[in-house]
Amino acid sequence: MAASLLNTSEEKMKIELHNIKIRDLVDGYIDNDLEGVTGYHGHLDIRPKYQREFVYKDEQRDAVIDTVRKGFPLNVMYWVKNSDTAFEVLDGQQRTISICRYVIGDFSINEKYFHTLTKDEQKQILDYELTVYICEGKDSEKLAWFKTINIAGAQLTPQELRNAVYTGPWLTCAKRDFSKRGCRAQAVGDKFVRCDLIRQELLELALKWISGGKIEQYMADHQFDKNANELWLYFASVIDWVKLVFPTYRKEMKGLQWGDYYNEYRDVGNALSAEETEAKISKLMMDEDVTKKSGIYAYILTGKEKYLNIREFSPAMKREAYERQKGICPACGKHFDIDEMEGDHITPWHIGGKTEPSNCQMLCKDCNRSKSGK
Repeated sequence: MAASLLNTSEEKMKIELHNIKIRDLVDGYIDNDLEGVTGYHGHLDIRPKYQREFVYKDEQRDAVIDTVRKGFPLNVMYWVKNSDTAFEVLDGQQRTISICRYVIGDFSINEKYFHTLTKDEQKQILDYELTVYICEGKDSEKLAWFKTINIAGAQLTPQELRNAVYTGPWLTCAKRDFSKRGCRAQAVGDKFVRCDLIRQELLELALKWISGGKIEQYMADHQFDKNANELWLYFASVIDWVKLVFPTYRKEMKGLQWGDYYNEYRDVGNALSAEETEAKISKLMMDEDVTKKSGIYAYILTGKEKYLNIREFSPAMKREAYERQKGICPACGKHFDIDEMEGDHITPWHIGGKTEPSNCQMLCKDCNRSKSGK
């Protein structure tokens, strides 16, 4: 395995360029739904347990094999060196699996399987050399470099990059609970979150909630924990709390930042009457002035109207009020051009005022924005 050494002056991380023959890559190839995908004499984690499943479309998969058969270069791949004999694919997973599946006979191209090719054609494929960068260093160094090289092709998500760095027993358990179709996090939270499991978005969301946005620090702190029970129990608690506080499910509840609400307003939610809360929600859902129905839940917890996007007065309504007032702001008594003024509810929306001409007044921007309840 020929190699030339590259150095990153800022990160002081070891990065080696290797040429890997396909015959070595497919040696020891195993694809197990539960245990992941391995290859390269059993030393390479191509798809670790419970990570992104194979997502290439047939035409993408076939294009990889066509590139190899024509002897054209594939894009550079990136591996992480976890120990002297253990590696993990950072970028190039789909290409790697496409190659291995073709060689072991999982699919054909133009009605030709690998085993039906001539010996010369098989040898050409097996001797084809993949260009692979293998890197090793501190977790912070690897993460910084991975972010730098993740600029071409089907980019890895931020969470996939983190997963490549903070490997260990904790991550294996976390992926089991949050990263596979049918996992228990999906089972309990699917109605309330909007995430792509395969792209690690549900795991990232749970980590964002429990860490207050400090995902990398949390993963580093727990990297070598024996399990991810704390994360699972937290996520389950968030979902249970949502169901308790807002027992009537509506489609507007999907995709909200429930963990953030739980962290900050858990006690507020616990003090609410479920019956009274449901009556408020129902009334707000029917209020045509509330243009963002999904914001009703944050409004119930915080009392802040900004989450509702209350319908604004139309230009015609504002012009009518401006002419009626002769350009005078009723709050400060000064004259302004219409562009220097904003429409305001005379009777505030939260005490029953409607967005209609008779309830519209024009205030200068300073007076309008200084009003309470804004």
